[in-house]
Amino acid sequence: MNEDNQEFLTKHQQIVQYIEELSVGTRISVRKVAQTLEVSEGTAYRAIKEAESLGIVSTKDRIGTVRVEKKEYLKIDKLTFAEVVNIVDGEVIGGAKGLHKSLHKFVIGAMQLEAMKRYIDPDNLLIVGNRTQAHVYALGQGAGVLITGGFHPLDEAKELADELELPIIVTSYDTFTVATMINRAIDDRMIKKKIMLVQDILRTDPDTPVYVLHAKDKVSDVQQLIEESGHTRFPVVDEQYRPIGMITTRDVWGSEPDQTVDQFMTKNPLTIESQASVAYVSHTMVWEGIELLPVVGKDRRMIGVISRKDVLKALQFAQTQPQNGETFEDQLWSSVEKMRDKNGQLFYRRTISAQMTNHVGMVSEGLMTTLMSQAAMRIVKEEKRGNLILDSSSNFFLLPIPIDSVIDLVPNIIELSRRYCKIEVEIYCEGSRMAKSMFTARLAD
Repeated sequence: MNEDNQEFLTKHQQIVQYIEELSVGTRISVRKVAQTLEVSEGTAYRAIKEAESLGIVSTKDRIGTVRVEKKEYLKIDKLTFAEVVNIVDGEVIGGAKGLHKSLHKFVIGAMQLEAMKRYIDPDNLLIVGNRTQAHVYALGQGAGVLITGGFHPLDEAKELADELELPIIVTSYDTFTVATMINRAIDDRMIKKKIMLVQDILRTDPDTPVYVLHAKDKVSDVQQLIEESGHTRFPVVDEQYRPIGMITTRDVWGSEPDQTVDQFMTKNPLTIESQASVAYVSHTMVWEGIELLPVVGKDRRMIGVISRKDVLKALQFAQTQPQNGETFEDQLWSSVEKMRDKNGQLFYRRTISAQMTNHVGMVSEGLMTTLMSQAAMRIVKEEKRGNLILDSSSNFFLLPIPIDSVIDLVPNIIELSRRYCKIEVEIYCEGSRMAKSMFTARLAD
């Protein structure tokens, strides 16, 4: 079986490579590919669908399957000058052809020009006011210029910007406000960067093809695919490659080889779009007890599959990555101190800051709930590594907590199984119980 599987993968790679070498616009048919490369039509069909998921072929109405130019998905980790224009409500005065370029850092020109020269490098953005010499110098160093206060550059600077294709942007905001706005935008971008999406972990390697079945395929086809792939569950798709069911080895156990797949498949399967977050997929899989999810595009056609193993591996990888941008929860928990009492009981301590209070100077109930949920997640990780998915909570706010108070969050696991847990979290202040929550959650292991 291993030799047959290896042979299939080799043929599969040959077909994908053959398709890649075709010129853009070439029509592709299963029969022609099978005849040209001397493979079965089933093998050719699966390879063509894999090529479609890779973005090198496309199926068009009334035309059929054709070779297309692959569109690369670009992750933007830095801001472009065009995005800066939108952030600061700016106007482009010169160098508009360079708006697509990315900036690596921004420099505030609040010093003399001689001192400023040490900090300006290519692909920077100089934020400065009405300093005409600085405008020209920055452009000459390969940096863009953002002029604050509504001032305009000299004609010499405009001509140089057009020549070098480096933008000059003018905004009515002051320098401090502009720097704050850009810094916030970069931080937001870095936060979004660490939110892993399905498209980030979707496998598109030709060595790992997506195996599918059709409604009128036979049980014998299922058995053959099991031998070829080593998998135990497969999506069932229609003529447009849209998922219409799922079938597993258990579904066809004891069935006649000539019976069709549609008699045994689970109809109307759950699907997920490639833009969904991995955390959402994890929650869906745990809640529904699903091992494999078809991934679909905007047209509902299947572009791949994602397994529970893929999701858990991605979440484990995300936990090992350094913090790139602080979310509100990160900031809220950053001042929390982990402690233990004389009996070894774990608890968390922090001081209530002014930002955590409401209009009457007491701690916001929403922030207390967030702190208690974070404490619940962390104590479970102390006992058992895994990702916690909160199902429900009951919150009781007994006494108001004033500003500058020191609070202790005391979590306690009431029940913990392989899949479920219940956690109680209490907040104490000067020995008095101020709030209490009970959480029920699932463990995505």
